[in-house]
Amino acid sequence: MLALLLAPENLIFSTALALMVLIGVVEALGFGLSAFDTPGQLDLAGDAGSPLLDWLGFGRLPLLIVLVAGLASFGMCGIVIQQAASSWTGQPLSGPLAVVGAALIALPLTAMLSRGLARILPTDETTAVSLDSLVGRRGHVVLGTAAAGSPARARVRDAFGQSHYLLVEPNLPGQHIAEGDEILLVGRDGGHFRAIAIAPHLTLEEGAAA
Repeated sequence: MLALLLAPENLIFSTALALMVLIGVVEALGFGLSAFDTPGQLDLAGDAGSPLLDWLGFGRLPLLIVLVAGLASFGMCGIVIQQAASSWTGQPLSGPLAVVGAALIALPLTAMLSRGLARILPTDETTAVSLDSLVGRRGHVVLGTAAAGSPARARVRDAFGQSHYLLVEPNLPGQHIAEGDEILLVGRDGGHFRAIAIAPHLTLEEGAAA
């Protein structure tokens, strides 16, 4: 089994499986943290209306769970394809051809796994929220400086305590919001949010409409 996994033609697929196991170990050691407090459900992509991402399960499950399902599907499909090719033709497929074939099979398999997990996991119904519901909530810029046309990444918690990592720009041209500043989301333009920096002593009801 080890020789099969370490064979050169299977190396990329074995790496995917190893990464899946690594993510699983990290999740097991910190169970509950990433499922409820990661940049997790790719809300921006899912709410932006991407049929492919919706089909794969983004927005219904935390990001890492979908990623694990995808890595498992890709790794196993790739190894099976290479074994089948070796049995039928006497040699494995070329790397690019095997990767493409494994990816094409792994996509629907990942979607099936995601749908099954979404029915089993009870947290999905309570933590999945609309992006529009985040307008009026407070957060912090965690990476970069936000300026007009140059968004920064911010973290905002929804009503369930789920963290969402969003791209924000200042509400008015010429403004800048530095990393670490507390912000209030005042609007949304597609995949980006408009925000204002607020003083630490400013008291606003979290979740109130802007």
